[in-house]
Amino acid sequence: MPLRTRVFVKALARERPAIRTLGPDDLTRVRAWVAPARPPYTWVTGPVHRDVAIESSGFAARDGHHVPVRIYRPRRAAASPRPALMWFHGGGWVLGSPRGYDPICSAIAHDTGVVVVSVDYRLAPEHRAPKAALDCVDATRWVAREAVSLGVRPTGIGVAGDSAGGNLAAVVSQVLRDEGGAEISYQCLVYPGVDATMSSPSVTEHAEAPVLTHSDMVAFLEHYLGEGPDALDPLHPLVSPLYAAELGGLPPALVQTADLDPLRDEGAMYARALRAAGVEVVHTNYLRAPHGFLSFPGATPAGRAARRDLTHWVRARTWPGTVD
Repeated sequence: MPLRTRVFVKALARERPAIRTLGPDDLTRVRAWVAPARPPYTWVTGPVHRDVAIESSGFAARDGHHVPVRIYRPRRAAASPRPALMWFHGGGWVLGSPRGYDPICSAIAHDTGVVVVSVDYRLAPEHRAPKAALDCVDATRWVAREAVSLGVRPTGIGVAGDSAGGNLAAVVSQVLRDEGGAEISYQCLVYPGVDATMSSPSVTEHAEAPVLTHSDMVAFLEHYLGEGPDALDPLHPLVSPLYAAELGGLPPALVQTADLDPLRDEGAMYARALRAAGVEVVHTNYLRAPHGFLSFPGATPAGRAARRDLTHWVRARTWPGTVD
């Protein structure tokens, strides 16, 4: 890794507690912390763009639970209604929040001109799989159904996310292809976890990698899948979209992986499987980059490059003819 990245991930490791040691109060505290939108934090995370308005809203999921969303709307004039992009945050289905993704989501809205809808889906272990996935499916259908009131297009919606959020974006794409309720035009999967069996070679190769270790992965999946007879099978496509019976007919995919990441190989395998099924795929593996690099572009060149690649790809699909 570049020196700046090594320094950052070492500092992060010192401050971050082990996932399996976090009790209920600890989880509440860790989830509530968000990096302030000011230097020196923004030197690492990037800024929260001032020309993007941030709104709060929400909807009723299928079980009646209120699911909050955070909406990022570019202020500059443009054709209306704008395209919508659903964003599902990372954090192993256990941690993370839309507020923590203000720098990424505001950057996407700023650079692409789309309205980004970030979903505050329910987290484990309080809410086991597949609750997070179903919340994200319901959120996407809600945006399609309430497009007029939200000021977005009802069709051509994109889905995107990083890590566990990349998993959720892949799952949402598959469910909506099969069951309908919203038209998905593309999916952006950033270092996605798509194989809950943890059987790919990079899981072993990078078992002690910075940011995400094998121990972290085990703890996250134990929280998310649960234990006993009610636990969801790791092979179920609602948690492992790599094992879906059919991958054909899915929307075009951008897959971004990190070379020093235990999830690297499963992301690459999913890209290959999509391509073999006839899906349009662009896959980039960013060298010398650890898991999570999109969230700290100030600490790694890969983070800046990946954000540029992602926003360029989204623009090409939402504003045809405007990107070379």
